[in-house]
Amino acid sequence: MTTPGVALSLPERIEAIEQAYELMLAYAAQGRQDDADDSSSIRRFLQRADAALDGLAPCLREAVGTQAGAFADFIAVLEDDARRTRAALRLVLAQKALSSQLIDNLNASIHIRALLTDIFLVDETLKARTGHE
Repeated sequence: MTTPGVALSLPERIEAIEQAYELMLAYAAQGRQDDADDSSSIRRFLQRADAALDGLAPCLREAVGTQAGAFADFIAVLEDDARRTRAALRLVLAQKALSSQLIDNLNASIHIRALLTDIFLVDETLKARTGHE
């Protein structure tokens, strides 16, 4: 997990978001009415994803350095998708109980889907820039 006040790198941010999504998929399938006995700590993973989204676009801008111009339009898209995803996460986190149905609805959110597609594209683009797979 992350330490409060410590800035995450771009790969750490991507990992936190992907881990939260994977846990959300599993949680949604469990048929829970609430998260009172949640040993997987869905709230902690959602909070970690929320923190990872805070400053995601500037982090990408920094990661691409001199090529920031080529990424400028996409960074604006990522920033908007991250903002919308954070709004959805925060709405869910504000609920007293996190049911499987609520998390399933969050999973289905077009904002979550757009963000995931964004970070998959970013990840692959950065791998291509450095010549790694």
